[in-house]
Amino acid sequence: MSLTYRHATIDDLPRIVAIYNTTIAGRMVTADTEPVTVESRHNWFYAHDELRRPLWMIDDAGGQNIGWMSFQSFYGRPAYNGTVEVSIYLDESARGKGYGGEILQYAIMVAPKYSVETLLGFIFAHNYPSIKLFEKTGFTEWANLPDIAELDGVKRSLKILGYKIK
Repeated sequence: MSLTYRHATIDDLPRIVAIYNTTIAGRMVTADTEPVTVESRHNWFYAHDELRRPLWMIDDAGGQNIGWMSFQSFYGRPAYNGTVEVSIYLDESARGKGYGGEILQYAIMVAPKYSVETLLGFIFAHNYPSIKLFEKTGFTEWANLPDIAELDGVKRSLKILGYKIK
């Protein structure tokens, strides 16, 4: 696989939101329960920057966008500047094709460029495919927060998987 990564621009926000919204109904990936709007994601978009907290668009070898990835600050305090949450969202047509591992490897590879020493993944405990993907890439479980979310009347747990950059 040969993926290319470029920093997202505001013109990419509708695509980012469209991909994100496809994950809501499955109740596996996000705690949002209703689709979000482009307008509601402006502050989130501008919290990313190319120097510290990038947001990438990801294209396949044919130049087709397959998804996006971001680094987001953890906990918002200066002592945690070396730690980020990594998020990966793939277009429905790109899921299950092995892209996730390559994308996580890219995140690990570029993390030092952004002064990132620790990557975190926040994953619902019932999202077995994502947990398997992160573990296969070298992440380990660092926390299990039992029944902290409720989706359609069902209590859901959250796992935090971590990876220390060497």
